Amino acid sequence: MNVFANLDQKDRRSMHPDGLYTEDPAPRASRFYSASDLEGLEVPPRHWLVRDLVPSGTVTLLGGDGGTGKSLLALQLACAVATGGTWLERHVSGGGAIFISAEDDDAELHRRLDDVVRASDMQFSDLDRLTIRSLAGEDALLAFLDRGSGVLSPSPLYAELDKRMADEAPALLVLDTLADLFPGNENDRAQARHFIGLLRGLAIRHDCAVILLAHPSLSGLNSGTGTSGSTGWNNSVRSRLYLERVAQDGIEMNPDARVLSTKKANYGRTGGEISLTWRDGVFVADPAETALDRMAGNAKAERVFIKLLREFTGQGRRVNPSGASTYAPKLFSEHPDSEAVTKRAFKSAMESLLASGKVRIETEGPASRRVSYLVEVGA
Repeated sequence: MNVFANLDQKDRRSMHPDGLYTEDPAPRASRFYSASDLEGLEVPPRHWLVRDLVPSGTVTLLGGDGGTGKSLLALQLACAVATGGTWLERHVSGGGAIFISAEDDDAELHRRLDDVVRASDMQFSDLDRLTIRSLAGEDALLAFLDRGSGVLSPSPLYAELDKRMADEAPALLVLDTLADLFPGNENDRAQARHFIGLLRGLAIRHDCAVILLAHPSLSGLNSGTGTSGSTGWNNSVRSRLYLERVAQDGIEMNPDARVLSTKKANYGRTGGEISLTWRDGVFVADPAETALDRMAGNAKAERVFIKLLREFTGQGRRVNPSGASTYAPKLFSEHPDSEAVTKRAFKSAMESLLASGKVRIETEGPASRRVSYLVEVGA
């Protein structure tokens, strides 16, 4: 017996004039089954477009501040899917791809694609499975909002996209961006969940991955979480990625550097990061750091820490291990002779030097105004 036979009713849908998909009348009870009926059945595999980053059959939210490069990064993924290539040195599931842009016009998309084609050593003729649609300057809403009830309903554009996906059976749909495609209030949780539900319907019906690009709110940008509007956006998607610039105390040492981080992953681990660099019009993954690289980096940070501690001490300038204006890692990272060591690396070096006894903390002053500072042991 196929325990899922009674669930096939979910595929019996009809299109109403208002664009809403509804199921043909069927007994709802027919969908219930006993978990014990799963005994002996093969567990269905989980399908990924990009393993641990972009699951198939659902919606992934890719966030990033304006100008960070999320549209380019998503376009590179679409090209990799369409050609069976790799993305950021990761394997992707090949197939068709549809890229919908409400921000860039055809000329800009052409220029970006040209960069991707040249960087990937391919031809435009290799992209016959990539479908592009620019909605720049057009009505790009995928849904209508009833202001009275707050209910969303699919727009004609949604129906057009749904039909196109039925014809092409893509493995990936990219939607750029949320602000142009969503008609409601981003801070309304119910509307956020309903819109993601509409997009997930596309992902399920067409068995593909949907990536929705979005800008973070000011608080999401400042906190580094990349969240936007209501928590409904984060809670409704199964995966959320965030592309951000690499800055130290607000200063970009390398304006071409980016980090793609996994902020949410229902089907995998969160907290992963991929370091990227913009080069010749595209993003490339930085070489993976080896254990030897880490050892060399740690040794350099400790050496520079000691060098600067000696210099500050010789000038009569005390630095402390706990924060505020004389916090050693902060002052050292801003020094002209920091040798590009970051504040984070200096903090790790300080902890290591304290643990090994090469640096110690001294205190002075009355109990009410105790002052702590760092000194080199044996100096």
